[in-house]
Amino acid sequence: MASVTRRPSTGIDRRAAVEEKIVEAAERLLRNGESFTELGVQRLAAEAGIARSTFYLHFRDKSELLLRLVKSLVDPLFDLLVDVSHPSKGLDGMVQGMILDVRYYRERRHLLAAVVEVAAYDPVIRAFWDGQLQRFIDRAEEWLRAEKAAGNAPADIDPATAARVMVWGGFQALANQVLTGPPEQDEVVAREIAKLEWYGAFRRPADA
Repeated sequence: MASVTRRPSTGIDRRAAVEEKIVEAAERLLRNGESFTELGVQRLAAEAGIARSTFYLHFRDKSELLLRLVKSLVDPLFDLLVDVSHPSKGLDGMVQGMILDVRYYRERRHLLAAVVEVAAYDPVIRAFWDGQLQRFIDRAEEWLRAEKAAGNAPADIDPATAARVMVWGGFQALANQVLTGPPEQDEVVAREIAKLEWYGAFRRPADA
């Protein structure tokens, strides 16, 4: 007689388990220095312990797999930063948030490298990555509008433009440091980015 305490495995469970094996295999290979562009489906399947045909039952192609990896890269960070870096926490909060940001990407450098690599030539990945960054731009704009209304940010600031420049500029500096810079300089770079954002937007003096 079937057990009444253990739920039998379903097709959905099995599918999720296989997809997780593929994702974990991709992460391992990337962490070990493989280039995502040069990483073949056969290599991914072998690392995951599945048949090549099984890969295509779960992901249409490597781009779809990368979309999954990108989302797993951004979602936890967004939730973390919107709490730590809120303007109400002041400059110290923004600095601590940026330090956590750089540290987070340093630990996941292999995923960041894959995104930057593929986004340079794949319009689908590029559009998706832009959309992920847009979440941070939207939140920064929301904060700047609130700070402007409260009289903390300058009256002449354009929150939409400032948010876009701040997020894109900050990310470019962060990515350059994580992908090419020495780890011992991470905190220095993080502090500089945070101070430029704070004094360049949130507490910038109004134009004379």
